[in-house]
Amino acid sequence: MKTIQLFDLAGRVAVVTGGNGGIGRGIALGLAGAGASVAVLGRNEKKNQQVLSELKAIGVPCTALKIDVTDRAGLEPALRGLESQLGGIDILVNNAGNVSLSGGVLHETAEDWDNVIETQLSAVFLLSKLAAESMMSRKRGKIINIGSMYSFFGSGLIPSYSAAKGAIVQLTKSMAIELAPHNIQVNAIAPGWIETDMTAPVKSMPLNAEILSRTPAGRWGQPEEVAGTAVFLASRASDFVTGATIPVDGGYAIR
Repeated sequence: MKTIQLFDLAGRVAVVTGGNGGIGRGIALGLAGAGASVAVLGRNEKKNQQVLSELKAIGVPCTALKIDVTDRAGLEPALRGLESQLGGIDILVNNAGNVSLSGGVLHETAEDWDNVIETQLSAVFLLSKLAAESMMSRKRGKIINIGSMYSFFGSGLIPSYSAAKGAIVQLTKSMAIELAPHNIQVNAIAPGWIETDMTAPVKSMPLNAEILSRTPAGRWGQPEEVAGTAVFLASRASDFVTGATIPVDGGYAIR
């Protein structure tokens, strides 16, 4: 098989949660560029329409759906509706996320904790379950979860976020074991410090100097720099890769 064909996603249908901005947008555009039909799920309709116009310019079948991934009752109708429009889901990217900059467990409220865990972890479980049921009928599929550097390192400022991202690694491994007999690969990406709206405040904090000094690449990453790893994990090139968490961090984790 030619190398370029290994990464060809033509005929595949991808769903990207939180795909209307930041890392999710970069991944959605990257998958579309590799030929996949792409459905973006996001809460902000204006941003949904903006990324939808970019996807249409690439020339692939695409759609955008306004939905909050914490709306449990709405998840199954949403996915089934997307499948009726684009076809069976081949690729699910669980990217939607939020953070509570609470300052630690002594300051974080139970409500903030619940909201982060529901968004960053419970929604990943529920959406993966629904997508896997569809993938099993076709005996193939790729589930890609978005972790973080805080999947590995602790944080005294954002305990719910780091707890959820740590759990993502273990959930990825567990699903990989269960779904491998059905030819479904489950992997995770752990982005380092990537320039997005969510991370923008950090650039004006003293932490920014520490980030730059610790990152061998000496800079922040861009959302589109995560897309290549996502395309690899979504493609036939990764058919024997499952349960892995791949850092995309400019070397941040090796120091």
